[in-house]
Amino acid sequence: MMIFACNDNDRVADEIAKINIDLQVSRFDREFAEAKPSDLPALKKTYPYLFPVQFADSVWVAKLRDTLQIELLSEVGKTFVNFEKEQQDLESLFKHIKFYFPNYDIPKIVTVINDVDYQNRVILTDSLLFIELDSYLGADHKFYRGIQRYIAQGLDRKFMVSDVATAFANKFIRRPRERMFLSKIIYYGKILYLKDKIMPFASDALKIGYSQDQVDWAQVNEEPIWRNFIEQEHLYSTDNKLDTRFLDPAPFSKFGLELDNESPGRIGRYMGWQIVRALMERNEITLQQLIALPEEEIFKKSNYKPRK
Repeated sequence: MMIFACNDNDRVADEIAKINIDLQVSRFDREFAEAKPSDLPALKKTYPYLFPVQFADSVWVAKLRDTLQIELLSEVGKTFVNFEKEQQDLESLFKHIKFYFPNYDIPKIVTVINDVDYQNRVILTDSLLFIELDSYLGADHKFYRGIQRYIAQGLDRKFMVSDVATAFANKFIRRPRERMFLSKIIYYGKILYLKDKIMPFASDALKIGYSQDQVDWAQVNEEPIWRNFIEQEHLYSTDNKLDTRFLDPAPFSKFGLELDNESPGRIGRYMGWQIVRALMERNEITLQQLIALPEEEIFKKSNYKPRK
């Protein structure tokens, strides 16, 4: 069985390698950093979507001269002297997306700065992908000193392509209708499994936004976590407090046990990921079929058993 799986993976990899895409990347952040007020008309013509008509030119001239903006652009310029590694990884990501979703139109990529608005660091529209580079300067950057550590951990360029993959997955995978905790964890599991397929070149840590130590902890503790979910009757609960305890970004997950401080946040997402992986290992199901499959059906067909 393993030989067939390996051969199939090799065939897919070969087919993806043959896909040609024209990935366009525009470094608006650099163009704006180097611009003079006299360059504004040309910039507005090239990037009309970045210059809302209700703002007079004086607003943009003031931005060009603003000391904080100048410092932001300078720090981004130091970190992203070039964008070659990111462009290569994004090309690989979009080749994989094109393989599994052949009708998908690859967006044009525009790099920007936006006052470290890290909650919107990646914005994907039908034709454009905005990447906010001032939210990828590294967890210890001075701009992030007032930001909680568990959030700052993700403000690193190594997570950029993963964030883009998440933005793509969010366009295809609908939130569950049911309010059950089980439905929610499997919804996140679908997103992470889609990332398995479209970014196989990345580690599990990069896909879920953990450190490697956090992934190791989750793997070692998979069985007691699952046992806790069962014993506490969380799976079919509709209590929204479970979201803040196990699904939302947080410094750690909240079991109410001594191990809490050792645990990574969002552990419910990790568990949903393992359920979806179990389903896909045991069944002949395409990615498109998985996306459409109801969460409870995924759970039943997965025959999920945690690692001990």
